Amino acid sequence: MAHNGPVNDRNAPAPAAPEDPGPLAAFAALLTPEGRELLGLVAGTAPGEELALATRLRRAHPAALVSAALGQERLRARAVAKFGAGDAARMFFTAHGLEQSTRTSVAAHRAARLASLGVRSVADLCCGIGGDALALARAGIRVLAVDRSPLTCAVARANAAALGLADLVEVREAEVTEVDTRGYGAVFVDPARRAPAGRGGRGGGNVRVFDPEAYSPPLSWAVGAARTAPYAALKIAPGIPHEAIPEDVETEWVSERGDVKEAVLWFGTGRPASRRATLLPSGAALAVPLDRMLPDPEVRPVGRYLYEPDGAVIRAHLVAEVARQVGGGLLDATIAYVTADEPHPTPYATAYEITDQLPFNVKKLKALLRERGVGNLTVKKRGSAVEPEELRRKVKPEGPRAATVFLTRVAGAPTMLIGAPAGFEQN
Repeated sequence: MAHNGPVNDRNAPAPAAPEDPGPLAAFAALLTPEGRELLGLVAGTAPGEELALATRLRRAHPAALVSAALGQERLRARAVAKFGAGDAARMFFTAHGLEQSTRTSVAAHRAARLASLGVRSVADLCCGIGGDALALARAGIRVLAVDRSPLTCAVARANAAALGLADLVEVREAEVTEVDTRGYGAVFVDPARRAPAGRGGRGGGNVRVFDPEAYSPPLSWAVGAARTAPYAALKIAPGIPHEAIPEDVETEWVSERGDVKEAVLWFGTGRPASRRATLLPSGAALAVPLDRMLPDPEVRPVGRYLYEPDGAVIRAHLVAEVARQVGGGLLDATIAYVTADEPHPTPYATAYEITDQLPFNVKKLKALLRERGVGNLTVKKRGSAVEPEELRRKVKPEGPRAATVFLTRVAGAPTMLIGAPAGFEQN
């Protein structure tokens, strides 16, 4: 008798376990009139008030629904940093979805760029709770948002409705590798870059995945999908090794107020293969074609000014371009601090005027700060094992003045540089 597959084969992959219906049912309950009423009642609840409020609400409402509403309120409070108070108060979240979602400002930047290319429809693969889909819809782009998790899809669908964008966002529960994206003006892929910690996912929480082929779906599949569309944007980890990046794409690193948020591979833009650093909220962008990338700057003595390149500039390997702009060189061959003798305003680095250079010595630093009356001390470090808080405790700064100390290396030697923001306007 023939069989269609292995029987009692221990090496055969186990069938995927269906998602626990509990969380999905609990979320669906939040969308009912009673659930929405509870969300209104718990809005703005401080952590210290939760227990008393929960006790009171459970007298008139199911305990599970009260817990779900309070949990959602906690997530909404956390989401303000990414989505702003107005949207966060109306949207719905899961803990994992919030953690993985794109910040509104970054998603809006990407959506605006796609819109400027003439894109009017996007297949958003691995859409999560819908952060990017919402930004695309607000840019007037029709979106097919795809995710394989029933709960995640339910949340994304609720978010589109909550923000009045349901007419532009279709949410589909499916494996992204099985979705036909023909007919869409662009493809956006945001592979999962975290995996369950511990054996069998029981270690608690998720851990970052550094191997691009361990993304879900793998980077190679995502690149293949991107190449099938007229335009495509593929989100990757900011720390991806440059050698893992396809040679024919434009790669953009995006930071917000100096904090690197993501990197994106762009396909079909008509731009040459390049490295690009985009700084938000200003929108300043530094882009250099691969065949014009400068060699590493030379190491030189400490000058009057120290320039701290933005994180996106560093990730994009464009520190040499900043050094060229300011007429400077490196403090050390392995550290992304640029030094120069003259002030040169640039949006791509923060400038400091250096007043002192000392070999690393806590006692000497403490004496100097006491002599200068420095009580407001900012500690920055690159190439030093000393933790800023540890140093601050040891020197015990006191006084009315402010200063910045850089713990770094100068030509390989542990060094302390003392100074303050240069004060000239960054154009």
